[in-house]
Amino acid sequence: MVAMYTVFGRQVGSHYLAMATLGAMFGSSYLAMRGGEKKTAQGPPINASSKDEETFIQDFLKSVQDEEAKAKAKA
Repeated sequence: MVAMYTVFGRQVGSHYLAMATLGAMFGSSYLAMRGGEKKTAQGPPINASSKDEETFIQDFLKSVQDEEAKAKAKA
């Protein structure tokens, strides 16, 4: 026989309470662990005096990132 508990004025079996507890625990753990949107790192803003200077800085940063990616791939 199942133990019965009174919840909000109704008789509820212990197995329903156990399933609800486990469901709430695992459901909330899943929601907490799945994370949010991943944002890409932008870095600090580029304060260039001309469009050519800004393009040069962006190309330089891209080349450095490419070299780092190649170094990580070899390791």
